[in-house]
Amino acid sequence: MFDVVEFGGSGPGILLLHGLMGRASTWWPVAQWLRRYGRVVGIDARGHGRNTQRGGDWRTEDFAEDAAAVIRRLDLGPVIAIGHSMGGLHALVLAAEHPVLVRGVVVEDFAPDQRGRTVDVWRSEFDGWPRPFESLAHVRSFFGPVGDYFVECFEERADGYHLIADFADLYRIAAEWGLRSYWPFVDRIEAPLLVIEAEHSLMPAGQQAAMAARVSDGRHLVVPGAGHLVQLSAPDVYRGAVEAFLSGLLDR
Repeated sequence: MFDVVEFGGSGPGILLLHGLMGRASTWWPVAQWLRRYGRVVGIDARGHGRNTQRGGDWRTEDFAEDAAAVIRRLDLGPVIAIGHSMGGLHALVLAAEHPVLVRGVVVEDFAPDQRGRTVDVWRSEFDGWPRPFESLAHVRSFFGPVGDYFVECFEERADGYHLIADFADLYRIAAEWGLRSYWPFVDRIEAPLLVIEAEHSLMPAGQQAAMAARVSDGRHLVVPGAGHLVQLSAPDVYRGAVEAFLSGLLDR
């Protein structure tokens, strides 16, 4: 299972779901302290990392079904699903579609209704990247404060370093977000929910607080000074919030 990474630990299942452009191994720094709470597993989503599924017209439900299949295959459930950005959306849909498989959800900086946004935002960002990068040091330098995250997402090929994801797949995945509202999934969530929002979020204003408010056991935290990757820009605050959430769940 090259698309699944076992980070170690034992006990309750903790499932890590990465964001667009990412891969499971980007969670390595977080997984180091998560292991004290349970068995930590990450997934490479379709179109990303070592997942062999490429070039598909997938829906968000397909990613959630993949996560559910991993939970069943590894006998992880019920899991605490922790997702960053796109992975947060996948965690929400997983919890809504398979409530018996999920005991808690952490969403890091994702909003459920981005209708009207187009992939042009993503294209303009990606088109500014060097292709290829000359070295991993070049990757780290280009991405600055989040360089350690992105070096996990590149691989060496004959001509240099390339993202381990297909840009065409990324555009297709992101395009769906501009066409759908995911509020119906939020409204079906039965598990406790923690929403961690960056002060400098890329998401539409107000939705992340509203998402937590619509879940019976939901809570919302805005992290001052944090960027979209809260786990990197404010690691201590992120860790404190997640650990408090986990402790409350696992003490029940």
